[in-house]
Amino acid sequence: MQTSTLWNNYAEVYYFFILKRVGNQDTAKEVLQNAFLKIHQKLSQLNDSEKAKEWGFQIVRNELNQHFRENAKMHPTEEFQQLSNAPNLENVCCFDRFIQELPEKYREVIQLVYLQGKKQKEVAEKLNISLVNVKARIRRAKTILHEDFKRCCQFETDKNGKLVGSPNCAYCEKNT
Repeated sequence: MQTSTLWNNYAEVYYFFILKRVGNQDTAKEVLQNAFLKIHQKLSQLNDSEKAKEWGFQIVRNELNQHFRENAKMHPTEEFQQLSNAPNLENVCCFDRFIQELPEKYREVIQLVYLQGKKQKEVAEKLNISLVNVKARIRRAKTILHEDFKRCCQFETDKNGKLVGSPNCAYCEKNT
């Protein structure tokens, strides 16, 4: 297993997991970058590639804890106060709003897999549906979310199908 494989497969999942907790895009990117540095450094400790996602989540959680510990020790500088007053995630480019607007069957799967870090197999068992159905719901939800971000927030899709750009919509401007 290579770091680039983990990045391509899980960086987006880890990013939204972090973003949900820190509520600031720049901070989330910094924590993600630090987590992937540690993932790269400790990659030889990954014994089972089937558990790579969960293993990475543990490193991400540890990095989040480290981030919060470091910020708790900081003296209240202007930069720290700005970070402390950062808007909550519902004001970060419509993310929570779009999640809440998903049809229930898609929203539930997205929340369990991407926001709570559960394995797709666990979600299938919990919801009493097939793994194939979980994957289909995730795919449909991602399509809806991509379209919402492109329509409302003026994001674009790069050659890999990832959203790129900065928010540029009246809703974002009004609520940030």
